Amino acid sequence: MSAAAIISPPAAETIDDKLGSHTISLFVHDRPGVLVRVALVFARRGYNIESLVVSPAAAGGFSRMTITCSGDPATLDQIIRQLAKLVDVVRAIDHTGDAAYETEIALVKLEVHDEDRTQVLQIAEHFNAKVVDYATDSVMLRVYGGSEKLDALIGLLRPYGMSELVRSGKILMARGGRET
Repeated sequence: MSAAAIISPPAAETIDDKLGSHTISLFVHDRPGVLVRVALVFARRGYNIESLVVSPAAAGGFSRMTITCSGDPATLDQIIRQLAKLVDVVRAIDHTGDAAYETEIALVKLEVHDEDRTQVLQIAEHFNAKVVDYATDSVMLRVYGGSEKLDALIGLLRPYGMSELVRSGKILMARGGRET
């Protein structure tokens, strides 16, 4: 039997595969209470918001929300339909699996001793992290990129005495002419 004829069985589907991570983009009117109403839609359906980024949109009087969450896809469809019905929501789109550029930023503060400083700086250089504060007993790094990149850097830095970590949450924009 040739190697091409050997078919490996499919990997067992885990709960995480069924629940998957989703990235939702909302284009909303910039009015008081919009964030609360959006959060309540998720809460009523038992969905947890993992990250939420709100920023002004290019058009005045509007904001863009990027929400990362995990849960059942069928429930997510209901949530998106309910979000689209909210008065202040102009557009609600699930970008999961879409061609979009995604990034986030993190600030990492480490309590670094002299013997570990060189190793930490080499790791930072490999991930294109910038040293934004350098003190005798600590180093603060700024790094941006995909979630996987930030997860990998943070995993490598944890053994060196991470004292603080701040992550922005994912932001994204649809590629090409598609609306975000």
